[in-house]
Amino acid sequence: MQGYRLLLVCAAAYVAVAPGTRTAEIAAVIKDRVEAKKAAGMAVATIEPDGTQSMAAYGSPGPGALPLDGDSVFEIGSITKVFTAILLAEMADRGEVSLDDPVAKHLPPGVKVPERGGRKITLLDLTTQVSGLPRMPDNFKPKDMTNPYADYTAEQMFEFLGRYELPRGIGERFEYSNLGVGLLGQALTRRAGKSYDALIKERILAPLKMEHTGVVLTPWMRDHLAKGHNAQLAVTANWDIPAFAGAGALRSTLNDMLIFARANLGVLPPSGQDVQRLQRLMQQTHTARAAAGSDAAAIGMGWIIRKAGEREVVWHNGGTGGYRTWMGFDKGRKVAAIVLTNSSVSNDDLGFTLLAGPVGR
Repeated sequence: MQGYRLLLVCAAAYVAVAPGTRTAEIAAVIKDRVEAKKAAGMAVATIEPDGTQSMAAYGSPGPGALPLDGDSVFEIGSITKVFTAILLAEMADRGEVSLDDPVAKHLPPGVKVPERGGRKITLLDLTTQVSGLPRMPDNFKPKDMTNPYADYTAEQMFEFLGRYELPRGIGERFEYSNLGVGLLGQALTRRAGKSYDALIKERILAPLKMEHTGVVLTPWMRDHLAKGHNAQLAVTANWDIPAFAGAGALRSTLNDMLIFARANLGVLPPSGQDVQRLQRLMQQTHTARAAAGSDAAAIGMGWIIRKAGEREVVWHNGGTGGYRTWMGFDKGRKVAAIVLTNSSVSNDDLGFTLLAGPVGR
């Protein structure tokens, strides 16, 4: 901890900013949070109704890392799930899959997927998290808790599915499931015959020119990686997530996530048919398809939809051993917020507050 405090003192004078109407507000708030030890470091941005982008970064990037800015690389954890949902919509649009396909159709022969009442788990059931599958399989027993997913295989996932009995009807109730979206990623990549990293780059990241997002760290991404910190703000290991890639394996930057947010808002300048098509498909993923635990919450394809009066906030968060992230937007007001942190302490509340309006200190 002593070493961390020294690093934080060195970093405390550093606030990276980009001009925008809310830059000073964001910089002040994240400085307060870092100095209150609610995060090791933060990179935060908003998009306003007029299209203005405001962003700031502050705090410790970790020993030997470059100062935090819009190009710092963070693990985005479960925000990956919405990329997987968009990939599903994209492949369905091509006719490669159907939303109503049983997931077993796109898995290796012999893989048994649980059924109930004559109903099969579909690809749509997995992205809307109503499949009846649990959050995690019972054979998930990491050898290394600092990198828990690294040694879990697709074969172990299939073994679990083959003996699992669904506790309720498919489609009956929302239950957040890393297993379910991990399985969806397995089905889509096996249908396409490509790795998750390669497929997501080809279908989503390359058209949007999100050049510094992916599962596999490129040399540039490795050079710009903000080191993760645990809840005690000590440096911790990065996570490798092979079998569950579709549920949480992506890394990204604030600049790339701003592109993604603008595309979801439908305000990314058209730069070809692929981008226009992706923005159209993204709108499909925002439609509420099932209740998500309360009258005020629903789930679309991957995205959580939170109702607040007449407003709807579409959002998702993410977390790994050393990072917590959040992204959300209000399409009615054409606003968005992104919060990336390199420590495993939630700052979700800041994302919701930024969407609502000015943040008080």
